[in-house]
Amino acid sequence: MEFLDLPPIAHVSGTVRMPGSKSISNRMLLLAALADGATELDGLLESDDTQVMLDALKALGIAWHKDALHRYVIPGAGGAFPHKRADLFLGLSGLSMRTLTAALAFSSGDYRLDGVARMRERPIGDLVDALRPLGAAIRYERAEGFPPLLIGASKATMIARTRIRGDVSSQFLTGLLQALPLLPAGATVEVDGDLISKPYVGITLNLMQRFDVAVERDGWQRFRVPADAHYRSPGRIHVEGDASSASYFLAAGAVGGGPVRVEGVGRASVQGDVAFADTLTAMGATIHSGDDWIEARGSGHLRGIDCDCNIIPDAAMTAAIVALFAEGPTTLRNIGSWRVKETDRIAAMAIELRKLGALVDEGPDWLRVTPPAALRAATIDTYDDHRMAMCFSLAALGGVPVRINDPECVRKTFPDYFAELRRLAK
Repeated sequence: MEFLDLPPIAHVSGTVRMPGSKSISNRMLLLAALADGATELDGLLESDDTQVMLDALKALGIAWHKDALHRYVIPGAGGAFPHKRADLFLGLSGLSMRTLTAALAFSSGDYRLDGVARMRERPIGDLVDALRPLGAAIRYERAEGFPPLLIGASKATMIARTRIRGDVSSQFLTGLLQALPLLPAGATVEVDGDLISKPYVGITLNLMQRFDVAVERDGWQRFRVPADAHYRSPGRIHVEGDASSASYFLAAGAVGGGPVRVEGVGRASVQGDVAFADTLTAMGATIHSGDDWIEARGSGHLRGIDCDCNIIPDAAMTAAIVALFAEGPTTLRNIGSWRVKETDRIAAMAIELRKLGALVDEGPDWLRVTPPAALRAATIDTYDDHRMAMCFSLAALGGVPVRINDPECVRKTFPDYFAELRRLAK
């Protein structure tokens, strides 16, 4: 489908169950593949991003299957992938690229990792620089610091310490931490600068613990994986709903009256993006929640805020859309990681928000949105970025038709998104 025309939406209400978290799903898949014993994953997200990881694991010799109850069964390889040579295409999945780069660096094989054109523009040099002191043999096939990557067998080293930048992408640290149990001596990682998106690293640590690897940490600056660390399957494990995807429906409830309830993710979640509910509260929405659900209702009056978005980097995009319906400007800060996502999201959001009539100012790591007196109908370009498509669909709540170009890009994390939005819309 080249485009999707959304008519004006007067009201939204109802309940929607969230698909599995993309961040949790792909982390779990790799940890399960590296563990001793088979793991049953219940509630795994089925999307382009997880399919990329599943295809990569099969190419590496992990013979996973889906059982009659729709659970994915991953036979663990005990830290050593059976296939020692593979050419992996990882599409636009940044998490797959970062985590597999680190894991394969210590897998004693010859591997090539590549992706779509945009993946070749997304930096990975900081991760490679952190892996090399630990013995990793990684070369760049083309541009220095970017995929495609050529990975060979690691070299023996007595060094068990490395450093990594924390201010570009938390996925670098995630990939590094997940790979360190593959080193017989363990290792210590020190983070240079402030670590962004800490909740995503928190997800990594939580899941590693569930696979029997306890990472010692000193704040967010130093992490140590002990020498005896080894992944062991927890048996059966459930994937909670995606908090980032929940943000669109919670925002719809806040703007479009509601109530809208999301199920499968709630205040007991390990995901940082559940804090988007607090952002909506600050903007004037009414929020209720339980361990496994969150509900949003409009108050009839939303206000602009000044928000540090370090712990909600993905859901912050949704806040930029809610800002269109608020009184006064909204400023989103600490969003520098947007620049190296599926697209340059700060630039893309500014361009598309202006089409709707908003006044937008942007900086290296911030965005300010001043809403128009009335929204304008617009055709929204999505830049092959699933979150652009889902965010801007909410503009239809402003009483104007909205055309979403390339709506199929939502397959990356939420293939049924538009069907679910249509079901709630009045």
